[in-house]
Formats: sequence, C-alpha cells, structure tokens
Amino acid sequence: MRNASKAVLTQGLTSARDYTLRLIDTLAPEQWTVPRWPEINPPLWELGHVGWFQEYWCLRHRNGKLSRQSMLGQADQLFDSSRIAHDLRWELPLPSVDEIREYLSDVLDETLDRLESLPETDEALYFHRLALFHEQMHIEAFAWTWQALGYAEVPSIAGESRESRADTNFAQESGPIHLPPFRRLAPDQHFSGGVVSLGSQAGDSFVFDNEKWAHEVEVGPFEIALQPVINAEYLQFVNDRGYEQPEFWDPGYFKLLQSSERRLPVYWKENKGRILMRRFDQWLPVETYDPVMHVSAFEAEAFCRWAGKRLPTEAEWEFALTHSKAFDWGDRVWEWTASAFEPFPGFSPDPYKEYSAPWFGDHRVVKGGSFITPRGLVDSKFRNFFQPHRADIFVGFRVCSA
Repeated sequence: MRNASKAVLTQGLTSARDYTLRLIDTLAPEQWTVPRWPEINPPLWELGHVGWFQEYWCLRHRNGKLSRQSMLGQADQLFDSSRIAHDLRWELPLPSVDEIREYLSDVLDETLDRLESLPETDEALYFHRLALFHEQMHIEAFAWTWQALGYAEVPSIAGESRESRADTNFAQESGPIHLPPFRRLAPDQHFSGGVVSLGSQAGDSFVFDNEKWAHEVEVGPFEIALQPVINAEYLQFVNDRGYEQPEFWDPGYFKLLQSSERRLPVYWKENKGRILMRRFDQWLPVETYDPVMHVSAFEAEAFCRWAGKRLPTEAEWEFALTHSKAFDWGDRVWEWTASAFEPFPGFSPDPYKEYSAPWFGDHRVVKGGSFITPRGLVDSKFRNFFQPHRADIFVGFRVCSA
C-alpha cells in the first residue's frame, strides 16, 4: 500500500472504513462504556478520532495551514489526540453514535471525491495514504481493546481463523508441559554478520518519518531463532517458576509482579492443573505451537535471561530477514526488539509531527505484524513502537545470542 495508486487507495480506504464500522457494530449498548485504562480509548472517541484525522489531513490541510472548518462542530476540540489528554477523553460531550457514523460517511465520501481529482503522484497521494495507514492502525487498536475487555472476537481481517490452524493441543490433554530447561522447539540460524541498511530511501513512495533515512549499520556475528518463541517454550519458563526468580527480571517490573501475585502472562490462568489463555471472550487451552503473545518486553527479556539468550536488536532482526528465506515473520505476532525507539540519522518530523517525535526515548522498537494487522501495514521497514511494559498488544518475541 505504500505505492498504492488512486484506484487501490479508493478500495483500501473504503475497505478500512467498512471494517471499522463492522467492528463497532459488534458492540452491545453497555460495551460502549469502558474503564479508564491507560492502554485503551473510549470506543466512541476513537471512532470519531479516525474520521477527524482523515478529514484534517485529506480535506482541511493545505500547504501547512487549515483551509476550512470541520464539517462536525467542535471536532477539533473533541478528537485531536495531540490536544486532548488521554484521561479527558472519558469526560468529553461526544456526539451520538449515529452522528459520528454520519460524520465518518460524509468524510469518506468527500475524501474519495478529492482523491479522484488528484494527480497520480507520490506527493499528491501522501495524505490519503497516511489516512489509510492511520485507520488501519486504529483497527488493530480496537482489537487490543476488545481483547483487554473480553469482548467477542473481532471479524477476521488477515484471512485466518483459530479453527483453520493445526494444533495438537497437548497442553489440554496432558496438563502443564514439563521439559528440561531450555529445549528449543524451533530452529536457530547463525549469521557471520556484516552490514545492513536500516530505514527507507529518499524517493521511496511512502515513508513514515521515523524511517528517515536509510543508513548502514555494522552487525557482528549472531545466532537468531527463525521463528518467534512459541507457547510450549514459554511454558517451560513458567513451569520452572520463572516468574518468581528476581535475577531474571527488571527490578521495577518484578515488584509489580510481586504485588499483583501474577505468575503467568496477563491473559493466562491456571485451572485444575491446566494453563488456559483468553482470546477475546473465550478461555481456551494454550495452543502449543502458536507464538506466545501478550507479553511485555520485560517478560520477553526475563525469558531470554532464563534461557541464556537475549532479544535481537532492530539491526539484527532486519539482517536476519534480508539474509534468510526461512525467517518467519509478519503474520502472527509483533516482536519486541532490544532497541530503544530513537530517531535515525537525518530524522525530521513530517507534517503529522506527533507521530514519532514525542515517543523517542522511552519506547521500544517492535517489528513484524500480527494476525490482526491489516496487510498494508506489514513491511520490513515499518518501525512500530511501544513502552516496554505493554502486554495488551498482540506481541511476542524471538531469541538471539552472540
């Protein structure tokens, strides 16, 4: 989608909006009211924000200035995420669901009309591509909310359902898995190291600002798993009382674990000697060969220390992807890296200045894509980023060693 033509953009924008509305149509009336959690937004606010962002950048923004008022009264005071602190989003006098739906419909219609009049150039199509990617990001964010709150499973977006995957489910049949620490169930590959190019080239069709600009990084010899860590492997760590051994953990995070008495990933529980995991509104046996997901970077690092491994850096992750056809990525879970989210040499913010710059320093680079990530966002250059305590996202990790 980074070089999507006008015709492809029209289809993409329409499909994304259709999916967004299908998602919210799954909500019962009482499910619009959600707890004031830092990881989620009120669904009605988030829905309005998606429409506001598209209108702002595709219809109102001209040469760095606003050319007109929003077609929805007070939209700038309600839905501009850079103006409105997260906690305040629960207190705003928002329009009704029907009013916001009508707003989204009107915005999309005018956005597509505007698109039709544009020349077929990267510069002219930049903001329509940006609006598409933005809505796709919020589609996945809605799914995090549905998962966090135990709502019904979101409609399939990646063409995969739980029932379509082969899985022996021996965790269900045999109870907890007991294997000697640490036995890898997926292959690793050794790389002698070399130079890898990180970032995007000037002149590429669409570039997120945190990818500016391409530069070479020297990578030393390393060994990396060709697949993310799977549940059966993570269960070895759990069964070895990994959550109770402070030497594996960031001290601050370990204190939080101790105070909450949590000994499992956030959406797991033990029931009659078996480990179950919650996927949206269903408690299911742990799917043995699925990648572990919903673990924080601190949990990933604790596992790695226990296993005598570490997380890969962003450069190692990309080096392995570009040098191995067997490197499995992008369709099941996002992946934590060891790299802090920092600007590349030559970085400058794009017109949407709040996309990257405010988050440098205290976030981690996350690579790949999950089963719910719209396919247009899955790109080896894409640098997702989250604070390392986040476990609500569909994120896992792979192991690496020198």
